[in-house]
Amino acid sequence: MKAIHVAVFALPLLTGVFSCASEDTTASAPAEQSNLETAAIQAAPTFAPTFKAPFPCGQQWTFSHHSAEVRRALDFIRTDGGSTNGTPNLASAAGTAYRYYEAGGAGNYVVIDHGSGWKTYYFHLSQFSISHGQYVEQGQQIGLTGATGNVTGPHIHYEQLYNGVGQNITINGSGLPYPGQYYQNYLTSDNGCGGGGGKWWVDTFAQAVGYNDANMSDAQGELYKGTNYVYCKVWGKEVRNGDQFNHWWLRTDLDVTYAGKNGRNAYVSAYYLAKWGNDEAKDNNGTVIPDCP
Repeated sequence: MKAIHVAVFALPLLTGVFSCASEDTTASAPAEQSNLETAAIQAAPTFAPTFKAPFPCGQQWTFSHHSAEVRRALDFIRTDGGSTNGTPNLASAAGTAYRYYEAGGAGNYVVIDHGSGWKTYYFHLSQFSISHGQYVEQGQQIGLTGATGNVTGPHIHYEQLYNGVGQNITINGSGLPYPGQYYQNYLTSDNGCGGGGGKWWVDTFAQAVGYNDANMSDAQGELYKGTNYVYCKVWGKEVRNGDQFNHWWLRTDLDVTYAGKNGRNAYVSAYYLAKWGNDEAKDNNGTVIPDCP
């Protein structure tokens, strides 16, 4: 399920803030700003949050940076066979999330205030998944990857800031390199692995009908193809296509609810999982999804 909310709030001052590698076209920062940023980066404290990748568990993305970036941003695109467009953006660390819009630059974007001077930015979202001022946990979905604003294609523009100054990005305590183009370096996410928040991230290869139970009675709606969360699994009616089959059913919240039905806590066959084989029900990291109570 990809949660979607649709309001837009006033934009904070972002003039001269953004430019995404090979995806955006904006002006470079003034030299004096660059010097101030360099000094602030060197003075950054050691008590930063343990940030995780801004995309779901088990997914692999490549990233790049270019000299026109005003701050120490990295741009991410997906490289594991899944679609960049529409993949959830996840909170890198817990904090209070704010949502904004700027037509000529960042598009739809989220700022998360993690406290102690630390913030993260997530630009170009196609949709928001949080309300303005909402507290979010690490690994919680905050929006969907898109191409709003001044871009040429879907990607995640991601930043880490300390006291308003862009910092070199760290994931799980380790600094990432800053390659000048994609496909030189890759990052596999462990954000949301292990059922963070009671949700397990999975990729599905096709749109699937969700039912009231694991015996395919009373269709409730549909789950979109792509990256979705599930809560748990139950054994039920076999779904088969040739020599491929699965008896496991995954409890989730559907993207489309049929008239008069309830799309919450519906069941979708694990047959639609993109990564695993017959009668397997694992998340994107290979962790077995727990049985429903």
